[in-house]
Amino acid sequence: MTINALVFDAYGTLYDVQSVAAVTEDAFPGYGDIITQIWRIKQLEYSWLRSLMRRYEDFSVITKEALAYTIRVLGLKHDTATFERIMDKYLHLDLYPDARATLAALKGRKLAILSNGSSNMLEALVKNSGLDRVLDATISIDSRRIFKPAPDVYTLIEARLGVRPAEVLFVSSNPWDACGAKAFGLNVAWIERVTPEAMALACTKSDVVTPLTLFKALRTQMDELGVTPDHRIHALSELPGLVAHS
Repeated sequence: MTINALVFDAYGTLYDVQSVAAVTEDAFPGYGDIITQIWRIKQLEYSWLRSLMRRYEDFSVITKEALAYTIRVLGLKHDTATFERIMDKYLHLDLYPDARATLAALKGRKLAILSNGSSNMLEALVKNSGLDRVLDATISIDSRRIFKPAPDVYTLIEARLGVRPAEVLFVSSNPWDACGAKAFGLNVAWIERVTPEAMALACTKSDVVTPLTLFKALRTQMDELGVTPDHRIHALSELPGLVAHS
């Protein structure tokens, strides 16, 4: 395996989507955690539903619709300023602690993001985090008007970077995305940040399953979709060692 490019998912892989909880908790004390979990679940669900319905809207619209759903279903009252302040956090998400050092250690290979995020959202996020100085490309699915894990989306990698699928290592912590990339034919490293053992323990140690535990059960464990990633790692920091001899 010769890896000439590493392509990363953005949300949940390089950027911690759970970092919005600081803002949601400030806006709605006592509800920050559950808002964050429902919001992310509906955000993903809407991207897939709109793809199936062939009623594309970009990810900024979907993110707003998912947040509006979440606030409404929880019976919370808000004003426009509060809503926009929460939305703005998606342009300032926290990087995972090992993201910056990992990308620096991978210098010499092409580095890019392939994300469901809209072009404007991604450009702002990457610039605000300083990754615009590290990445060779930030690729949005906007031009395809369909969301990952649709196969057509992954063709954007070769079109933009000029690197064949066999020379690409796609990296994602999202199981559905890792499966989609593998089904397309990419080499895939899945970041398993929550082990099955830890997940089982979290689900059995209490009579009440918390929103965060439920979210992890739904979104952090490998899906049963008939494909398996090539590599299972537990942190971004493992990537330089993984590709060192490729």
